[in-house]
Amino acid sequence: MKLNNKRTILVGLAFLSICAFWQMYDNIMVLILSDTFHLNETLSGAILAADNVLALFLLPLFGGLSDRTSTKLGKRTPYILAGTAMAVILMNVLPILDNSYAAQPSPFKLASFIIVLALLLVAMGVYRSPAVALMPDVTPKPLRSRANAIINLMGTVGAILYLAISAILYPTEKVAGLEHVDYQPLFLAVSAIMVAAIVVMLLTVREPKLAAENQALERRHPEWDLAQDDGSGHEVLPATVKRSLGFLLVSIALWFTAYNGVTSWFSQYVGEIMGVSAGGAASMLLIATVGATLSYIPIGVIASKVGRKRTILAGIVLLAACFLAGFFLTAVVRSTAVMSVVFALVGLAWAAINVNSLPMVVEMCKGSDIGKFTGYYYTASMAAQVITPILAGTLMRNLGYQVLFPYAAVFAALSFVTMCFVRHGDVKVSAKKGMDAFDSVDD
Repeated sequence: MKLNNKRTILVGLAFLSICAFWQMYDNIMVLILSDTFHLNETLSGAILAADNVLALFLLPLFGGLSDRTSTKLGKRTPYILAGTAMAVILMNVLPILDNSYAAQPSPFKLASFIIVLALLLVAMGVYRSPAVALMPDVTPKPLRSRANAIINLMGTVGAILYLAISAILYPTEKVAGLEHVDYQPLFLAVSAIMVAAIVVMLLTVREPKLAAENQALERRHPEWDLAQDDGSGHEVLPATVKRSLGFLLVSIALWFTAYNGVTSWFSQYVGEIMGVSAGGAASMLLIATVGATLSYIPIGVIASKVGRKRTILAGIVLLAACFLAGFFLTAVVRSTAVMSVVFALVGLAWAAINVNSLPMVVEMCKGSDIGKFTGYYYTASMAAQVITPILAGTLMRNLGYQVLFPYAAVFAALSFVTMCFVRHGDVKVSAKKGMDAFDSVDD
């Protein structure tokens, strides 16, 4: 049994479009809220957390709905198409309102911006869980860490595309001293990436056929299923598996609290502490995403040999160490050169965590519940991301911007503790070396 590399890449195009959008959202929205609308850190953090509040309800909802959907396009594809179409339209309204407010401020324009932003976040919530659930739908359980490595690689490609465009369009020397920056070209570029990715996916991925083939394969391997029949025709998780799932979801919430606390405020942080522009911040984040890009496939292979849990724990240790180093290199030494190395290691650490966490969650469910369990994963991560922009922003406002990296290191360390209690979802299979692990499926 081998993984189909080409097919997984095509399935990952949906995640590429999602990551391109969210990378832009994390980097630019905080600047618009602070520089154009002049909102303080706490209010900006509350608005930045709104997407995560909505996601708490939308992602489990649409994940579960897609489990029960049956169309000629499949269960997930209709949500991916509808969500992308709505998002592309709405996201290009935001810079129009931003520019208009900068030219002539008014409460109506601010209210309009927030309303359009809320609708955009709903549109993204429609297809995020279905898009992520598509990979396990078409991938056998033992191969999902390696498949998720490729999916994350595709997401990183989306982030890199955004960061490269941002660095080109908005270098520090171009925007330094400007009273207002027009982000319309950036929004147009990202929306073009999203449309192109989804069109290619639609033309090349036949979801119903691939999902049926995977279901047939998994029926021949009942030993892969951790759920048990309760005697009434419903499958339930044993108590020990439920306990592991609970600790895993808490761990996910903790490391997202750490990581998203940094990503949500990084552009503003380096601007205040180091005088770096949005383009300069994008360049620094680009190093982290390149580090992750180079790490995803090796991490997938390593996890198949030493286990998902051990790989995640090693990633957490490295992530916490990088955050501590980030504090000294930005707030004390202020060395951008050494910080570049640290950001590359942040990419490696996050790859080790991210590649393996979703497969561990969906490993514990049956095939018909993949969308629901994907929703659980996102409920945990989004619950953290509801809190962390507000909490980190409030701490930065009252204690100083220097608190950001120590804050992240503490929550990363806590996730290590809870992850030690996870006992299930760690399937080990032998792996071939390098790209041989990503050949076509051979039933």
